[in-house]
Amino acid sequence: MTTSSVLPAGTDEPAGELSDSALARSLGELTSEHADVNGVRLHYVTGGSGPAVVLMAGWPQTWWAFRHLLPRLAAGHRVIALDLRGMGGSDKPAGGYDKKTMAGDVVALLGHLGIERADLVGHDMGAMVSFSVAANHPEVLRKVVMLDVPHPEDSWYEFRMLPRPGQVFYPWWMALNSAPGIPEQLLAGNPRPVLDFVYDCLLVDKAAIGPRDRDVYARAYHSAEANRAGAAWYQAFPRDMADLRTYAPVATPILAIVGAGETGFMTGALDGKATDFRVAEIPDSGHYLAEERPEKVLALLADFLG
Repeated sequence: MTTSSVLPAGTDEPAGELSDSALARSLGELTSEHADVNGVRLHYVTGGSGPAVVLMAGWPQTWWAFRHLLPRLAAGHRVIALDLRGMGGSDKPAGGYDKKTMAGDVVALLGHLGIERADLVGHDMGAMVSFSVAANHPEVLRKVVMLDVPHPEDSWYEFRMLPRPGQVFYPWWMALNSAPGIPEQLLAGNPRPVLDFVYDCLLVDKAAIGPRDRDVYARAYHSAEANRAGAAWYQAFPRDMADLRTYAPVATPILAIVGAGETGFMTGALDGKATDFRVAEIPDSGHYLAEERPEKVLALLADFLG
């Protein structure tokens, strides 16, 4: 499928094989659902039975980031792969993109589904939201897994955006998405060049997110509203940092899984902010761990979650 034929999320039937319902069916006994909670309509893919596990992805992705994990996890768990507020098939309201409010979305969804306690597995923005749930609503949690990204903190203001000669990684997209009104004008209708650059920059194995996967994500970030909402997660960082300064150290057990060379960064981010955590590094992976090294992630989840 060419980029020009990718329709925006929300047009399920015309999108055919790229619709959320079709993608969910392609993974086995999973279904695409919606729930109205906390003033927002959230989309999620669910299946299986047993202890509940909620999975949350980040920018620029959707629940599809967990496609390799979901069938295996559903064999022994009730899985809920959630599109966060502003993502994919979920609503994209004007506000509420600070991670504390988004944590409230997760708690409200658990209540709606009749789940008293759950494990959270969050990647990127999903990891930030997972930590915020642990900080604000520990009573609904058993354990938390954070994939490659901690909660925003004040030290992030020191990130360097200008690359040195030969430097591959520099998070320029954080600055782009922090500019109000710009991402939705630049990316609407043609998000693929930016998405491809970000994936290739942050993958060791570039084929781990293949052409079809990139079509799925391009569809999700095709509209101006989708890019406005995705950027709003970044624009809320100052509020998130302020909230973090008010949190007591989190007591919920945390497993942080990181890509090559990120152990020190994650350890420093959690030290003093969590009382029970460990960091596991997958040295042959980049940022997109669940897609690049799913077997290793599944092994770590099995050991930690039981």
